[in-house]
Amino acid sequence: MIPSFIKETETSWDFLRKTDLPIFIYGMGDGAVKIMKVFEQYGIAAAGFFASDEFVRGHSFMGHLVHSLSQIEKLIDDFIIVLAFGAGYQSIYDRINDIASRHTLLAPDVPVYGDGLFTYEYCVENGEKLQKVYDMLADDVSKQTYADIINYKISGKIEYLNRCTSPKEEVFRDIIRFSDNETYIDMGAYNGDTVLEFTEITGGKYDRIFAVEPDSRNYRKLTKNTDEIERLHLFNAAAWNEDTLLTFADRSGRQSTLNPQTDVKMKQVTALRGDTLTENATYIKMDVEGAEHQAILGAAQSLKNGAKLAAALYHRNEDMFDIPLLVHEINPELKLYVRHQLYIPAWETNLYCIP
Repeated sequence: MIPSFIKETETSWDFLRKTDLPIFIYGMGDGAVKIMKVFEQYGIAAAGFFASDEFVRGHSFMGHLVHSLSQIEKLIDDFIIVLAFGAGYQSIYDRINDIASRHTLLAPDVPVYGDGLFTYEYCVENGEKLQKVYDMLADDVSKQTYADIINYKISGKIEYLNRCTSPKEEVFRDIIRFSDNETYIDMGAYNGDTVLEFTEITGGKYDRIFAVEPDSRNYRKLTKNTDEIERLHLFNAAAWNEDTLLTFADRSGRQSTLNPQTDVKMKQVTALRGDTLTENATYIKMDVEGAEHQAILGAAQSLKNGAKLAAALYHRNEDMFDIPLLVHEINPELKLYVRHQLYIPAWETNLYCIP
């Protein structure tokens, strides 16, 4: 089945495979490594790499000398740029769009976790699920955002992200409206930034906060940054669908993960159900690096009771349909919204659910 809202049929990878123009990758690091692996799979040749001027000081990456964009522009008239890093700040976001106004620029979608690519064929294969989610979304903005994100994931065209980006403050103003007695579970609390955001928005008027963070270094930052917050309960644990022990990559940063990696220190961590903390949560935030499905199952009773939910939709390919359908199965009365905040690629695409 082909969902009605899909307009793009050629993947970014097929476009790059067919072009006769040289392809330069913008950025170094994990994103570039992932993209080069897909290039190898599709038989795509990279002409080289470039970075922002402040990072070009004789660097080399994967056997290529890293240039600046201006150096490439002096040598080559027409070429294609592939973005290989995440841009979540206005200044770099504006820089990327400025470059895209002068050159063909794609930001191919590569899943943060899991295998496979989000291609047109993948959408056809999962067409019924994608269409079902689209049809159940609660407002036109959600439907347009959902359609734009899917079409972006297929094509890598950032104009879809530009069109559907909305400020985060609109979510709390128009969708997630807090009362004065919220019980909040923050799953994936990182360094406390979203706990502090919650207390600021509520003006300190809430019942309790439960903050869950598995990474030991992040947890120390969380503890330090929130030491003056009242009625706060901290847990150095992962969010899961049962209370157990899990093997965890203790890597700090926002991408602490349950996925084993040979170059990352592994440790055993406690995993907790949200419903173990409380079955009476009124608001739950989930950004748990690919474990959202399990975390939702672990908080099913609060969701059945009508808890509001904010959950990341961008870690795994299947998240775009699996997570909304799972929430709907647990509580069909919840209204589902989708919004995308400022970010290239389609990270910061989230599901918001309210009773």
